[in-house]
Amino acid sequence: MSENTRRYDIDWLRVIAIGLLLIYHIAIAFQPWGVFIGFIQSNKSLESIWIPMSMLNVWRIPLLFFVSGMGVCFAIRKRSWKQLLIERSRRILLPLLFGFFTIVPLHILLWQKYYSQDLTYAPGQSHLWFLGNIFIYVLLLSPLFFYLKKNENKPFGEKLKNLFKSPVGLLLVIAMFVLETLVLKPESFSLYAMTLHGYIIGFLAFLFGFIFIYSGEGFWNMMLKWKWLFLSVAAILFIVRAVFFEYQSPNFLMAIESCFWIFAVLGFGYKYLNHPGKALSYLSQGAYPIYILHMIFLYLGSYLIFPLEMPVVLKFILLVLFTVAGCFAMYELIIRRVRILRPLFGLKSLGGIKK
Repeated sequence: MSENTRRYDIDWLRVIAIGLLLIYHIAIAFQPWGVFIGFIQSNKSLESIWIPMSMLNVWRIPLLFFVSGMGVCFAIRKRSWKQLLIERSRRILLPLLFGFFTIVPLHILLWQKYYSQDLTYAPGQSHLWFLGNIFIYVLLLSPLFFYLKKNENKPFGEKLKNLFKSPVGLLLVIAMFVLETLVLKPESFSLYAMTLHGYIIGFLAFLFGFIFIYSGEGFWNMMLKWKWLFLSVAAILFIVRAVFFEYQSPNFLMAIESCFWIFAVLGFGYKYLNHPGKALSYLSQGAYPIYILHMIFLYLGSYLIFPLEMPVVLKFILLVLFTVAGCFAMYELIIRRVRILRPLFGLKSLGGIKK
């Protein structure tokens, strides 16, 4: 943990995961069941797009939890327990509370207006449930994390590192994911939002994400060595799920598939994405605010585009462009430039930005 080298691949994976989240949420608006989970739904479905989305769905959210745990491991290198909680309260809890009372009610109002419902102020977690989970994990796991930091070069820390220098450590991760599904028996593995299943899977991913970084170079060299095997197993399990189970295989199989996709993504990311760049510098700052506000532009775009007469594929393309352009315009022109808004969207104050 004394290593100070920045891991640009982790930054890239966070950006990519949030980008996939936007596309995934847009795809929901074109499914025949979208309205039942609170999305404005297109009157014409585009169900074929759900094939790639079903592949993503078993690992995109767990990946974000892994990456979040990794971020905490980096953070505690130079922070005390008190400093970590203050920093995470500013970066996670404050945006969560702001979004709870402002961002979420705005997109719910658009839903109510579109479906001719009574307009009511409805604060809530909505897509921000992820932030609430992360903040709780920080509170619960900080004692363990700082214990590991303190004992990094002592027998327990060394044994933990050695365990994760070989695939045996990954078997432990898989076993814990599978055990969770066998004990909780979730309705579907991919139902993460505001469920006990999602909470426990997130907790495990957050914990193991921390351990992956804690384990150091030996772990990452192992991930490089086996990355093609991880990808091959993940692809085979997805094909089995698609061919034999109509994309809904037993939860324990989806747990295994989820792990192998994540291992593959981490391995290939470490190989090809661990380099800086202007695009990464900009996107890594903008990804978090865009995640917080994207539902407003998704719902506004749905409200404006769905009543239009045009092919459904064109509606999908226009909604993607509208959502992405709206989010980036809001971030670039307002959020990153207005001092009072920056902390509400998880950004550092302007005084803390080096010119």
